[in-house]
Amino acid sequence: MSVDPSSARADAPQRLVIASRESRLAMWQAEHVQRRLRECHPQCDVQILGMTTEGDRRLDRALAEIGGKGLFTKELELALLDGRADLAVHSLKDVPMEVGAPFALAAVLVREDPRDAFVSTAYASLAEMPAGARVGTSSLRRAAQIRHRHPALEVLPLRGNVVTRLARLDEGRYDAIVLAAAGLKRLGLAERIRAIVEPSVSVPAPGQGALAIETLAARADLARWLAPLADARTTVEVQAERTVSRLLGGSCRVPLAAWCVSTPSGGLKLVARVASEDGRAMAEAKVECEAGDADAALRLGERAARSLLDQGAAQWLAPS
Repeated sequence: MSVDPSSARADAPQRLVIASRESRLAMWQAEHVQRRLRECHPQCDVQILGMTTEGDRRLDRALAEIGGKGLFTKELELALLDGRADLAVHSLKDVPMEVGAPFALAAVLVREDPRDAFVSTAYASLAEMPAGARVGTSSLRRAAQIRHRHPALEVLPLRGNVVTRLARLDEGRYDAIVLAAAGLKRLGLAERIRAIVEPSVSVPAPGQGALAIETLAARADLARWLAPLADARTTVEVQAERTVSRLLGGSCRVPLAAWCVSTPSGGLKLVARVASEDGRAMAEAKVECEAGDADAALRLGERAARSLLDQGAAQWLAPS
């Protein structure tokens, strides 16, 4: 059935406001969505509302100690509720596993490299670092996995945005730092990556490298307008990852990792880990399926979560 061009134009958005954190990486992400929306809806005036969140302000303590991932989303969600913004752009790994009413994740965009990156001015890889060398990371997940594989290294906390973390490395506070490869690549800083940390050493966080757009669940018009930005493959993969985390109470307080990839035959492969914070003990699940749809992703995540619990992972999960 043909669509009347005039009716299509009448339904198109005229103005949209994106809520975003004001860090350099967050603004890159918001501007990326802004460009995509302008391509899909050329007549639309797309603006960005920059905001500072509680997670950005409180850099003196580890994220796990001050409230977790929701500290990066609460202020943006308030802007959706009071009408200052129509949508919010997040790094999906920063979005709590339960997105409660009245909110919804309306679209997940194609994923950048989900792996961790090793950055150092002195060493080429984690394996080359001598005993006692200092590695900085903001993530319990990374810290536990690094300690598990390289117990002689000193793993230290590191907060702040990407640029701040790199500056602290360059000041000599750390011998190396580990952070998401996606953020470095998006900011044009890929040359700082000395090595990719292979998933055999550090499995990524659920949703790492993916961008998510959050809206009010009642905004069916926004869901329709955002649909061209969604990537079906990434959406399915991160659903499997986030299912593991959701069932195990995953948060920044839990050293939990999950990474799902689509297979050439159209199926899914998922690896998930839970570790003790000191890295001395770890459970790992590797599961796969022949289907590659949303239902299969959900079941795959459930299988991985059960396998981890069967291996005793509950002892390392933070109390709810």
